[in-house]
Amino acid sequence: MKDRQLLFTLLVAGMSLGTAWAIRGQFGHEQGAAWAGGIGGLSIVLLAKRPDWYAKAFHLALASAAGWGIGGIISYGIVVGYGRGIEFGNVYYGLLMLFVIGGLFGLIGGGLFGLVLASTKDKPVAWHQLILEMTAGALIFYYLLIEELGWLMTPPRSEAWAACFGMTVAMFWFMIRNRQYAAIRVAVFAGLGGGFGFAFGNFLQVMGNVSGIKFNFWNVMEYSIGFFGGIGMAYGTFTSKWEQQEAGVPKNSILVPLVILTLIIPFIVWDQSFGTERILNTVQEISPTGDGTGITRYVQWIALLLIAGYACYFIYVNYQKRKGGVLSFSFDSVRLFFLANLSVYTIYSILITCAFMSTYRIEQYLYVVNVVIIGLLVGKFEPSFTDRGLNINRWFINLIFVLAIIALLTAVAVSSHGELKGAQSRF
Repeated sequence: MKDRQLLFTLLVAGMSLGTAWAIRGQFGHEQGAAWAGGIGGLSIVLLAKRPDWYAKAFHLALASAAGWGIGGIISYGIVVGYGRGIEFGNVYYGLLMLFVIGGLFGLIGGGLFGLVLASTKDKPVAWHQLILEMTAGALIFYYLLIEELGWLMTPPRSEAWAACFGMTVAMFWFMIRNRQYAAIRVAVFAGLGGGFGFAFGNFLQVMGNVSGIKFNFWNVMEYSIGFFGGIGMAYGTFTSKWEQQEAGVPKNSILVPLVILTLIIPFIVWDQSFGTERILNTVQEISPTGDGTGITRYVQWIALLLIAGYACYFIYVNYQKRKGGVLSFSFDSVRLFFLANLSVYTIYSILITCAFMSTYRIEQYLYVVNVVIIGLLVGKFEPSFTDRGLNINRWFINLIFVLAIIALLTAVAVSSHGELKGAQSRF
């Protein structure tokens, strides 16, 4: 029964980040990844059913958003193209590099999420020191790997992966020195899940295109990285030991996370995505004779007003309205924030694709189905926490196993098709 509860909680966590990450495919870059990452972190807080974590829900969501969002600087369009080739070496390289990129997303996202979980009044995380070390790591490793050694993953595109790798090394060195073993476990499994999800997702995309089925298989790939990344982050969390903490936080500490999560990240998504030309072109493709300019204006204003209403409501309810110097939160209040977050992101996706005008993007309605299922299931299951510690030998064996699976997927992919549109060759 306990194993079944854990299995279902992992499934819901995977669906949560998977749905948000698939939506992120419409927006891209750091801001889209950050919004999705925050949603994934909130789902784990709800599934854990720990009142002391509800108090830190906004801080945990912000940490997850920051960690998964950092990976948004990495360019992977050409790397995806390597996986569409017909030579084993090029395709395997492409899938391995997607494993690295997805792994970096998860390692940083899971690591920062785990550090906030582990931070207590008696043993606080020195965030200023961590940020400085990660910044230094990014600069040092980028210069060493790219400028000095010339280890280019995806020429001629940006090689920002090296900066993320440097951040990851610095974060792990910080966690090891401070004996943050639970956070290390969360980071490792989130990275393993995100990495496998990206490589496997590209395989699914290729096979989907070969099948001839008319569907957005790029979206399937995006869902895959979020689904397996969410499962990995949740598994690392539920199989680690965490100290019991006070079920309250200082009121003045939640304002910044609230503003960033409800206003700043969504506004940047709106500013960078809801441009007139993009929406107008989409509207005209769907309805060439319609009032493209008018519909575009309505879409832009609805999206902007949705942010304003969403931000004002949750800042008022969770900060302004509450009295006292120390605040605590219930499962219901966190669930409302989580579902509102996911719902607003879903509405943004429907607006930007103009799926409200046509059924040409069937995956947009599948997001709605996912949101409904997640909303129904998130309160029904509760994992039993275990302490499985750090098992480096087993992790190494698991890594070899995953690399072997990726090799098998490569063999299947290259034998299933000829040259595909968008294929790239690295060697």
